[in-house]
Amino acid sequence: MTEQTLIPDAAALFQLDAPLHGKRIVVAMSGGVDSSVVAALAARSGAEVIGVTLQLYDSGPAGSRKGACCAGDDIRDARAVADRLGIVHHVIDHASQFREDVVERFADEYLSGRTPIPCIRCNMGPKFTDLFAMARELGADCLATGHYVRREMGTSGAELHRALDPARDQSYFLFATTQAQLDFLRFPLGGLPKSEVRRIAEAEGLRVAAKPDSQDICFVPDGDYAKVVRAVRPEAELGGEIVHATSGAVLGTHKGIIHFTVGQRRGLEIGGQAEPLYVTGIDAAARQVRVGPRHLLAVGAARLSETNRIGSLPDVPLLAKVRSLAKPVPVRLEGQLGDGADCTIRFEQPEYGVAPGQAAVLYAGERVVGGGWIEETASI
Repeated sequence: MTEQTLIPDAAALFQLDAPLHGKRIVVAMSGGVDSSVVAALAARSGAEVIGVTLQLYDSGPAGSRKGACCAGDDIRDARAVADRLGIVHHVIDHASQFREDVVERFADEYLSGRTPIPCIRCNMGPKFTDLFAMARELGADCLATGHYVRREMGTSGAELHRALDPARDQSYFLFATTQAQLDFLRFPLGGLPKSEVRRIAEAEGLRVAAKPDSQDICFVPDGDYAKVVRAVRPEAELGGEIVHATSGAVLGTHKGIIHFTVGQRRGLEIGGQAEPLYVTGIDAAARQVRVGPRHLLAVGAARLSETNRIGSLPDVPLLAKVRSLAKPVPVRLEGQLGDGADCTIRFEQPEYGVAPGQAAVLYAGERVVGGGWIEETASI
């Protein structure tokens, strides 16, 4: 693959004024194939490139386990890619801050009966806020990442759009991006399918070309959320009652509310019921798990907190995603979106599986206009 084939228009790819010689691009390198390809594209553009990896784990067991990004093996992969490309690479220790801002907050959210989304909190903190400041200190013209989203220029400035490949789209996790951050950020992979990204990695001879994608939450690679919460907050194992949401009848007991989330059906270990039961709510103070039939999960509205708005609100119908893999559904916005204010979204049709602690992300077509954290829901 020739350089011309690899980057037909480097200035357009990184949305910088040509020529790129004399420009400086900082690339957030996690050690995976996506960010490695971004570094390769930047290195072939003619700009000066600096790779930065945040070490989010200490040298203990989490530092070398598979699936934990920004840890031992991945840091070594990022360094090897940087060496291959001939670019400067820095590793910044953020383990203590990550534990406090993301891991401990994750545990506390579960203890309060909520369903946390730590990947968004990580983007709001270490991955964007801190990397943004570092890139500025390094005199960069932009900070590039491997996220599958698109940065498009609109009439009022930079906008955040969904990736062209819906199967790879990560816009849900970036709703809290500020306008100042978006002005500085670049997402070169937003218009590419994953197969093309791997093809570029292979053509560049990168050792991560066939590296599997990370799964689940990076600090919970085996999917056992409860184990992580127990390690951080040992009191999480306090048990309680499972009660019927409408009758109040005690149907059983549990070994800790951290094992449950709203909408869950499996793992209740309740037999002899006339119909399937789902977790409809969690009372953390009483250590009580409420269950009931599926129709009790129907939600008509949700109150959002810590809201963020990206750009101006267009005068078009809005859609909302309340889970990363959920289909966007029509909603009506009530109140002010942005500047951390609370607002309410009302669903045109009943929505299921909406849980406090999750994010609700608002779209106008393909464009992300903002979102917030679900504090409470209202039934139909």
